[in-house]
Amino acid sequence: MTAIQSKRNLLSMKQLSNEQIYHLIHLADRLKDPANVLSYSGLFAANLFLEPSTRTKTSFHIAERKLGFDVVELDGVDSSLTKGESLYDTLKTLESIGVDLAVVRQSEVGGLSACTEELEMPLINAGDGCGEHPTQSLLDLYTIHEHFHSFRGLHICIAGDLKHSRVARSNAYALRQLGARISFVSKPDWQDPTMTKDYITMDEAVETCDVLMLLRIQHERHTNHGGTGSYLKEYGLTVEREARMMNHSIILHPAPVNRGVEIDVRLVECEKSKIFRQMTNGVTMRMAIIHALMKGEL
Repeated sequence: MTAIQSKRNLLSMKQLSNEQIYHLIHLADRLKDPANVLSYSGLFAANLFLEPSTRTKTSFHIAERKLGFDVVELDGVDSSLTKGESLYDTLKTLESIGVDLAVVRQSEVGGLSACTEELEMPLINAGDGCGEHPTQSLLDLYTIHEHFHSFRGLHICIAGDLKHSRVARSNAYALRQLGARISFVSKPDWQDPTMTKDYITMDEAVETCDVLMLLRIQHERHTNHGGTGSYLKEYGLTVEREARMMNHSIILHPAPVNRGVEIDVRLVECEKSKIFRQMTNGVTMRMAIIHALMKGEL
C-alpha cells in the first residue's frame, strides 16, 4: 500500500506504511535506553490543546522534556484563538517566534491539514474531534507488538462507542493494514458503517479475541445523553466474561476509563490488563514519533 506523503507531519495513520510503523516501534524500543536518546536542547515544542486531555498532553510534555526540548503549553483559554484568531495564524505565530514543533488537539476533523502547506515546523495531530488519533494508535500498536511480537493473524476486537471514537478509526485502519483480523462490538446507536457493517456480541468477542480494545463512552459528543446503567452487563467487560478470555489475551483501553461502565472495576488492573502499560508506552512512542519527524524519517 502506498503511503500518503507528508512534509514532516503526522496527521493520520493513513500516511504511514507498514515499514514506517515498524520503524517507529523499533525506534521506541531503542529509546527505552537513555543512552540512545538524542538531545534537542535549545529547540522549542508547543503543545496546543483545545480539548481536555490528561494522558496525551502530559505524555507529550514528558516525551519532549526527555528529548531536551523547552516546552510551551497553550490551551483555548490562554491563546488568541479566543479573540477569533484562526488555528493557522496561531501556529504561524508560534513558528515565527521560534517554535520548532507543534502538537495540536482540536475538534475539527482534518483541521490541521489546511495548515501544513505554509508551515515548515512539523505538526502532530493529538486528536481531531471524531477524526483520528494517530499517536494513540501507535502506542496501542507498540503495546500489542510488545506482547505478541507481530500483528498478522491476531484477532483484535474494538468494543464501545465507535461512532465517536478517533482511536477506533485510527486503529481499525492501521491494524487491517498490518494483517490483523478486526471485529467490532457496539450498541446499534454507536455503530459506524464507515468502519464495518458486521458486528459480534461481547460474549463472542471475549472467547475468540487476542486483544480486546475497550473504548470510553464519549458523552461530550452525544446529543442524546442516555443512562449507562445496563451498559456493562450488555456490552462491557464483566468479571464473568474476562474469565472466558484466552489465557494469552490482553485488554487495552485508551482511557480515561469509566470504571464500572465499559469494564468492571476489578478488571482495570487485572493480569490481562495493559491499560497502564499503554500509558507508559505512550511516552516512549511519542519520543520516537518526535525524533523521527525531526530527522525526516516519516
